[in-house]
Amino acid sequence: MDDIVTVSNVSKTNIYYHYKNKEELLIAIVDQLIDRYDRQISLVLSQDELSIPDRLDRMLRLFADHQEQQDILGGCPFLTLYTQTAHVSEEVAAKIKAFFDWQLIGVERLLEFGQQRGELSQNMPTAATAALIVTSVEGALFVAKACARPRLLEELRHGLVSMLMLKR
Repeated sequence: MDDIVTVSNVSKTNIYYHYKNKEELLIAIVDQLIDRYDRQISLVLSQDELSIPDRLDRMLRLFADHQEQQDILGGCPFLTLYTQTAHVSEEVAAKIKAFFDWQLIGVERLLEFGQQRGELSQNMPTAATAALIVTSVEGALFVAKACARPRLLEELRHGLVSMLMLKR
């Protein structure tokens, strides 16, 4: 809490007025982070005027842009928060799990919609492909950070979109 007081220039009393303890503050931070990503991802996924590959491309660019703008220990804020706090806050772990579940479902629905529109192969297993996309992004965020290869996300983005556009 002392570090937060130093960085925020807010008194410890004021922080404890709004948050009873560190876990409450952590939950508020996670909620704010999830809300920001939810809004941005939802906006991209709802752009019906764009093709499915273009929407996925924009979603992947969103993650790449966030990774470049922020210096996050594990590359992904959720991976970092989960590994550092899941053992002390079941609520934070549950919120991060729900966020990833929401992402998987959202990408799967988008892929199904692409199949309905004839943009994607009818033979593509949507749940497995959604899992591949989401886990690849998370892994790429970590590897890009660990190996100091920020272009790795751009390479992943290009590879995933190209893979989706293979002959149907």
